[in-house]
Amino acid sequence: MPSLYYAACCQTAFPCPTDREEIADRTRRMCTIVEEIAAGYEPFFDVRLFAFPEFAHAAPIYPDLATLRSRLALPVPNEFTDDYAKVAKKLGCYIQTGSFIEWDPNFPDVLFNATCLIGPSGVLSKYRKVNPWIPWEQMASPHDIKDYSDSLFPVAETELGRIGVATCYDWLFPEAIRQIALAGAEVIIRISAYMDPWGVASPMEWWTTINRARAIENMVYVVAVNQGAERQSYPPFSWPGGSMIVDFDGRILAQADPGPGEKIVVAPIAMDVLRAERARRVGHHLLAHFRSEVYTYWKGSYLSPAWREEAPEENRWTMHHLTQRIRQAKSRLGIGLSGPPSQQPQR
Repeated sequence: MPSLYYAACCQTAFPCPTDREEIADRTRRMCTIVEEIAAGYEPFFDVRLFAFPEFAHAAPIYPDLATLRSRLALPVPNEFTDDYAKVAKKLGCYIQTGSFIEWDPNFPDVLFNATCLIGPSGVLSKYRKVNPWIPWEQMASPHDIKDYSDSLFPVAETELGRIGVATCYDWLFPEAIRQIALAGAEVIIRISAYMDPWGVASPMEWWTTINRARAIENMVYVVAVNQGAERQSYPPFSWPGGSMIVDFDGRILAQADPGPGEKIVVAPIAMDVLRAERARRVGHHLLAHFRSEVYTYWKGSYLSPAWREEAPEENRWTMHHLTQRIRQAKSRLGIGLSGPPSQQPQR
């Protein structure tokens, strides 16, 4: 394992595709970006890990699942992940793909927001977004599927260290990133389409705040790549970029300036330093200090999985029904209601 290598956040600015036929052009461009970065930085250092943002291949721009399925969804892995695998093998590198809208014949009635980690040997892991940005994002979470058997938070063992990933809104749930860290991750990639006003601009700066906090909480490197598309490409949202790499103490090692556009951010990942610090430290070791038994809130059910709903399968993913589920969760929490919250959420 190299004790030091470099990671690259590859911020893209593609217009949103309206049909899956357009995905090939975006894939070719992203493969070219990987090759250009590897060649351009070669006189200085080895860039071995590349990450692309959420929606780099396609975004859920249609209001219903039937149209999304017919126009943009595709199985994962696919011919495009094969293209990335060829580049990864050629360069000896690892690529975290931008997200796909995934259709899986094992779950034909739903769609997933999926990304793959690809190395020289091919696809190493597939992650399906556990916390879609509801009610706007109508894709399913694996949590919504009864008897879902795959790992919700896979961590890949690689020559670059143990690598996990979570997508955009997942990062606002500290439990999700803690789960990945406790599964052994040393580097956690964030692929995002994080829009204004929650981006890098003051006074909100959620993007920067959350990335740094999760790195500190879990003593991991965070490689966070954000969408750089302009508003006219993904109306009604604008995308502030600001892709960044953060070390395990929350230090920003490199960051793209705010604003749209295709930009590259490169910074070192020192695995020997991370492992030495994890082994040496007694104070501020938030993983080793985690008193899991004292936190009981996770035993309850707040936003219940969709498979428990009585609505027809296709209706469970509409904005109306997702909003109803959110209101039910708020009721269980006692939020927005008169009187004290319920003593115990539903199980």
